[in-house]
Order: sequence, then structure tokens, then C-alpha cells
Amino acid sequence: MPASIDELAPPGALAKYEPVIGLEVHVQLATATKIFCSCPTSFGAAPNSNVCPVCLGLPGALPVLSREAVELAVRAALALHCEVRPQSRFARKNYFYPDLPKGYQISQYDEPVAEHGWVEIQVNGESKRIGITRVHMEDDAGKSVHDGFRDSSRYSYVDLNRCGTPLIEIVSEPDMRSADEAYSYLTELKQVLQFVEVSTCDMEKGHLRCDANVSVRLKGAGEFGTKTEVKNVNSFRFVRLAIDHEISRQVAILESGGTIHQETRLYNVATGETVGMRSKEHAHDYRYFPEPDLVPLRISDAWMNRIRDSMAELPAEKRARFIADYGLREYDAQVLTQSRAAADFFETVARAAGDPRAAANWVIGDLSGLLNAEGKSIEESPVTAERLGELVRLIAKGELSNKLAKEVFAKMFSTGEAAAVIIEREGLKQISDTGALEAIIEQVLAANGKQVEQYRSGKTTVLGFLVGQVMKASRGQANPGAVNELLKAKLT
Repeated sequence: MPASIDELAPPGALAKYEPVIGLEVHVQLATATKIFCSCPTSFGAAPNSNVCPVCLGLPGALPVLSREAVELAVRAALALHCEVRPQSRFARKNYFYPDLPKGYQISQYDEPVAEHGWVEIQVNGESKRIGITRVHMEDDAGKSVHDGFRDSSRYSYVDLNRCGTPLIEIVSEPDMRSADEAYSYLTELKQVLQFVEVSTCDMEKGHLRCDANVSVRLKGAGEFGTKTEVKNVNSFRFVRLAIDHEISRQVAILESGGTIHQETRLYNVATGETVGMRSKEHAHDYRYFPEPDLVPLRISDAWMNRIRDSMAELPAEKRARFIADYGLREYDAQVLTQSRAAADFFETVARAAGDPRAAANWVIGDLSGLLNAEGKSIEESPVTAERLGELVRLIAKGELSNKLAKEVFAKMFSTGEAAAVIIEREGLKQISDTGALEAIIEQVLAANGKQVEQYRSGKTTVLGFLVGQVMKASRGQANPGAVNELLKAKLT
């Protein structure tokens, strides 16, 4: 079992220290081809099949920068409130690893594409702004695959399909003070990038990877402590656990009189612990120098404005609009903007229904419940947004009770049919005709003489029982409002 953070540090020691956390997030851009060649970026291809002389780093092969990758990087920077530099430059970041055939990575160093942005997060009902130091572009390395032991030997393979995949690295300021703040930052960052269609951010496919820089200092101290980097954590949940463990580990070392060493660590999911990997590199270890095969990247105001004009509404803006224009609760607005697909689906339902609050209730409640039960996303919903909106409108018009609507909706979800088709075929239309309702009410009153006398004697609470009997006799099709009024008239 993983050790809890309280088990690592002495009792009460954690309260003496303040964590300081910054995140480096690598995001794969949603381009069809790689950043410096025309090889596809598709996931799951046969090993070493999506490669060419450029991404293999063969002698004489020259990189050509993808315009689409630049536009997505600029879109991300604008969505994160960064200042886009009119000129940026690529550099060679030199290091040797089996899955890096060139022997260097093409990245950006002292002239990144964008700087000085921020992300607004919510933690425990309070807002906090997390600064973004820089956004820079780079190409990805390949992937080493370790096969374990066979025949008393260990085998490792290299798949270079990922080489040259376009990335942006988003480096935060060390503004976070807890694992919860880091989790909230990652959640908001992912939503923003998905909304503006910069990346799918699919962590299972490696489209979003996170490194956490963690240090601790005594509360009130001005200087930062020595930081460690927890590398390549592959889920937001594990980021939170890794940070909590690293905080407690560092506090325990300091409390015992030890020293924190700057190093790169990995998070072991099985044990819940971080383990040392290597000493932390510094910029001079990479021997950066300007990439001689690429000219500086210049982004004009006109180009940047075209990109800005093409961008979708950001999650925070959409949440504020849902609250102001549709009268939604803040919680509902938060849920409905967790993804762009969910927000767009809701707005379509609201337009078709004419009742945004009712539309929100159906999307968050009944639809989400059935989708979750079947493991489907909202994009895979068998009920289209337009058809769900039509169902909600039928309720508002008094043609369908809520009880019947739920029955109809379940059939819509299983068949994909429109509500009107199901209602017509199965005779589920709500009964609002006074004559038809009076006939049912007369039968119910005749069969429940005791309750009728109780009501007329002043025990008006039995009205609910009589309404229930009418609904039962009508198979749930009677209009409840009309039934209430007619019963009261008959009983006076």
C-alpha cells in the first residue's frame, strides 16, 4: 500500500512548510502531419512506418516548418492570455538517447513563440491566477519499448513514429501551493486547449504529458527551496498523488537534518512513491545553439489577428454567458462546459426546447446518467440535441408529463427515434381533454368514497392520494395540473 503523506513526515511537520509548485506541460498539437515533414501523426500505426529521412535524422535531410503547427501554437498562446512574440527562433537541444535519432531536439530556447500568460483556477470556491512563463514549440522524440526479460535477456525496441510530432511546452510560474491547485490548473488548461481545438489532450495516447517541479520552504521564507522534477506523470490523479508524496518526502528529509538534491524523479504508481532517476539537467548541459536549418519565425499582426478571429469562445467566457444569458446555476454552468461538445450539445437543446434551465437539467441528469451507464461520450449520444430539445418542449407545452417524458426518453435512447414517433406509436400522449379527465375522475371518486368524505371533512392532504389514483387509472397520461383543478372542483 502507498504510504500516506502523513506517514512520511513527522506529525505536525507539514504545517510548518509551504510547497512551491510549477508545472511543465507538453501538448501534442492536433495537426495531420509532423512539424518539419509531411509524415502523418496518426496514432497506432505499425512501428517505424510513419517516418521519412527528415524525422529519422538522416544526413542531408532538411526540416520545413509546418504552418498549421505554428497557427495552433499561436492559438494556444492567445487562449492562455500570452504575449505572442513577433519573432521567435528555433534552437538545437543536444542530448543522446536511443529514441532521438538526430542526437538533438529542435526546440525553442531564449526566443519562444509566446510569454507572460495566465490561467484562472478555482480551488475551494476561491479564484487564483496562475502565471505562465512561456509557450514554446518543439518536435517530439520517439518511443522506447521495453519488453522485459525473455530467454534470460532483456529486449528493448525503438519506435520512431512519434519522432517529429509537433508539441508545445507550456511552462507555468511557480505559483501553485498545493497538489489541489496543480490539479485545478491542469483541468482548466486541458479544457481551454480542447475548446480552441489545439489538441485532443488524450493522455492515454500521450497527447498531454506533465512534469512537476516541487520544492518546499518554511512558511514566511522568501527564498525557494531546492526543487525536484517529477517526470512524465500520465494522469491528473497521479500528478496530485505524486506532488503530495514529494512534498512529504522533502519535509521528512529537512526535518531529519538532511539536504534536498536537485534531481529528476519518477512516480511509481504501484508504490505511490517518487524514485530518483537522474541528476537534474541545467540549460548549459543541453548546449543550446540556434538551429541553422531554420530561419527565424516571424508572426505578423495580421496573421495573429486572423488566428484570433477564428478561435472559439473560451470555457470561462462560456460559463459566464450561460449564467448571465440562460440563468443557470454556477454548478450547472461548470458541468456543461467541461467539454466543448457538452456545451454545444446543451445550447442546441436549449434553443430547441425554449427553456434553458429545463434543458440543462435533462442534459446533466437523464442524458448523462444513461451515457455514463453505457460508457459513451456525449458525441456518441443516440439522442440528438435537437430531439432532446423537442422532448423538453413537449413537456413545456403540457403535451407530456415529466413521468411520461422519462419513459419516452428511455425509448428514444434505446432506439434513436424522435419523441413524436414513440408517443404516436405507443399512445403515450398526455390527456388534457376535460371530458376525458372528468370521466376518469368520476370513476376514481366512486371507488374511493372514504377518502372523498375525509377530504370534505377537512383532511385535504388526501387530495394527493386521489391525484395518484387518477394518474394510475390513466396510465400516467393525465395532465397533473388539470387533474388537481378538476378534483378540487368536484370535491367542493
